[in-house]
Amino acid sequence: MAWPIAEVARMSGVTARTLRHYDEIGLLPPARIGSNGHRYYEERELLRLQQILVLRALGLGLSEIGRVLAAQVDELEALRGHHRRLLAERDRLDALAGTVSRTITELEQSRKDGRPMTSINRPENLFEGVEPAQYGESLRNFPELAGDIERRTSAMSEAEIEAGHRKRTAQMIRLAELLAAGTPADAVPAQAEIDAQYRALAELRAVSAQEYRAIGRACVDNEQWRAAYETIAPGLAEYQRDAIEAYAATRLS
Repeated sequence: MAWPIAEVARMSGVTARTLRHYDEIGLLPPARIGSNGHRYYEERELLRLQQILVLRALGLGLSEIGRVLAAQVDELEALRGHHRRLLAERDRLDALAGTVSRTITELEQSRKDGRPMTSINRPENLFEGVEPAQYGESLRNFPELAGDIERRTSAMSEAEIEAGHRKRTAQMIRLAELLAAGTPADAVPAQAEIDAQYRALAELRAVSAQEYRAIGRACVDNEQWRAAYETIAPGLAEYQRDAIEAYAATRLS
């Protein structure tokens, strides 16, 4: 049985554009291309796509995934290896949850007694258990931006991807501190953080005010994004959305 690219995209949650990109770089060629020019995938390709998505979730770049898949011989043994990595990822997430819990406790205490956070004095504490986030799935409503990010990260080393993720996480934590301090979303400190985020996006491609507003709304509407923000601080997703809305209205309109 063969499934057309649109059906594979629906089943897997991967955009058709990303699937075409995987084909173009030789990572996931379709089983065949029909006379209508459409790509069709069979069970073997679906199993390979499953492995790609698992490895992406574990933080591997596309070039590294290609090397892993090219080196493997037995699919069952490969799946066992992926299972072991997933168990390790579960342990990493447990460590990350503990990190966030400690950050929340220290933020609350620092607000009470005015003392600086110990985790800010040792910034690495903020990132224990943090690995590069994979944005492809959460950007499914922004296919052009997702494609640009996919192409950028596929050419980056794992260390570069991790450094970028740590930078984004630090931005989220700074916004959480502004939120906790009662700083309005349209105030200068919050807008400075949003400006830095927008400039990072603009390095990939031009982002209109309308698209940036849509990205802001996705911070609340997209379950993956909202969960990431709310893990840092309750209400942070809405704060980010409101800050982006204010930025788009004053700086991009």
